[in-house]
Amino acid sequence: MIRRSIIEISEMVKGVLIGQEHSDEIIQGICTDSRNIQENQLFIPLQGENFDGHVFIDKVAESGAKAALWSRHVPLPSVAIPLILVEDTLVGLQELAKAYRSQLKTTIVGITGSNGKTSTKDILASILSVKYKTHKTFQNFNNQIGVPLTLLEMEESAEMAVVEMGMFRLGEIQLLTTIAAPDVAVITNIGEAHMEWLKTRENVVRAKLEILEGLKENGPFIYFGDDPLLQRGISTYPQSYPKITFGQDPENDYKPILEEINDEGITFSLDLPDHPSFYLPMLGKHQMLNATAAIAAARSLGMSFDEIRIGLKQVEATGMRNELVHCKGFTILNDAYKSNPPSLKAALETLYALKGYTQKIAVLGDMTGLGEEAPKMHEEIGESLDENLVDYIFTLGTLANHIAEKAKEKFPAERVISVESKEALLEKLKKVIEKDAIILVKGSREMRLEDVIHQLQKGDIKI
Repeated sequence: MIRRSIIEISEMVKGVLIGQEHSDEIIQGICTDSRNIQENQLFIPLQGENFDGHVFIDKVAESGAKAALWSRHVPLPSVAIPLILVEDTLVGLQELAKAYRSQLKTTIVGITGSNGKTSTKDILASILSVKYKTHKTFQNFNNQIGVPLTLLEMEESAEMAVVEMGMFRLGEIQLLTTIAAPDVAVITNIGEAHMEWLKTRENVVRAKLEILEGLKENGPFIYFGDDPLLQRGISTYPQSYPKITFGQDPENDYKPILEEINDEGITFSLDLPDHPSFYLPMLGKHQMLNATAAIAAARSLGMSFDEIRIGLKQVEATGMRNELVHCKGFTILNDAYKSNPPSLKAALETLYALKGYTQKIAVLGDMTGLGEEAPKMHEEIGESLDENLVDYIFTLGTLANHIAEKAKEKFPAERVISVESKEALLEKLKKVIEKDAIILVKGSREMRLEDVIHQLQKGDIKI
């Protein structure tokens, strides 16, 4: 974590220090949540529509905060700890992270994409940790607050860092990449996520390509080579970087070949002269592409295939992403963190491919953030469902009901069940689960379908 004197912090954020007598004291880490403040930390009170961290200054001072940033437009409080005045505390947080990053020798890999960026981050960090002291984004702290926090939590001794960058609108990745200044940039893919705000896939491409604006000179740029829209976007981009592609098309630099898939993981090889083979303890064919992106990045950083094999075997994935949860008499495929058309199709393919289960059930919630095309995209999912590979379809939410309506055109009516509440979903679901069943649970973050999983795990289902 960041360790700097109060006066150094003040200079890094271009602020004005009030309380010069404490200027040489050392800050050890930062915190934006007054409930989690630790001794000697710098408190950064953020403001939003419904909250203002400034009101908790007395509490954090009592809890041992060493100093705090303070917005100039907020009246000064009467507290014993030093205050560093800035125009905007969020900008101050970002400026601090940017300055800290510039002082480090750490090699940073920035990852963005519509899908797969968290899994790719986890895979790459696991590979790099075989050889280097490696830091990575915690969970999915990938926004204008999360990326600065990720950087400021990094030890100065870190040799590598893998930083995930998310966005909703144009300009957000540009901000994050300017702060993180990656040495390597990765775009996992371009999908329909964020269409509500960006309207077109062309705008999604523009938004993701903003990562190049912070990429250091001659830094490798690794991207999904199968997407013609992304290829066109890159061809018009003014900057020139060493380009490395991955994907299924023969022209890609890294082309994976699936060898085996089961409920423990996947085995795949790369279409290279020595045909290296790898095992990844993650579920789903789509994880093969995420792993290939990570391998391409690792190779650009000097990792050997033997080191990569070791790293792949010890991946610790962020939760609620294609995670098997074993319950009493049945299994849950927990992919409840988020959902959009490409990731849902990938999850369904994983469900179809898993062997040894007597019954397969898909519990599907709304896919949000898709804009005006949302109903149509849900209908397309319903049309794509394979009635021979899944026994029951349950949907929750107004948008997901479009999946159900299309599914009913080829499934028997009793096998497609659309509900309005989690309570109704659980009640109807419990009536059909058979012994040794597997249940895919997937929906957008707003649906919070992990609530359904927690109820199913309680063990009160009679099979």
